Amino acid sequence: MAAATPTQAQIKALYGSFIRTSRTFASYNFRSYFIRNSQEKFRAHLEEKDPQRITELYKQGLEDLAALKRAAVINRLYEGPKLVVEKSRPIVGGGGAGMEASVGGGGQPV
Repeated sequence: MAAATPTQAQIKALYGSFIRTSRTFASYNFRSYFIRNSQEKFRAHLEEKDPQRITELYKQGLEDLAALKRAAVINRLYEGPKLVVEKSRPIVGGGGAGMEASVGGGGQPV
């Protein structure tokens, strides 16, 4: 007996799980790569119509998701220091008499 073809809701849920799991990576580069890779994998098969092929892709996606979850856990266990692009710093004024001073800012008097 053949397995039932996954519904559109199941496929969307799998896609959401991929994206959510990808966002749990501690490393910026891994996180960005897996989000982009997940999007590309699903977009590549967006127009697939063959029910048997859809079932195969869905089963493979479940296996890949399990591997991705394991990789994310290991990545969080061995988290390194944050990269410069990850560190958020508030934008503060420079204190000089630049353009902001000429528009009524708190710079030096003109």
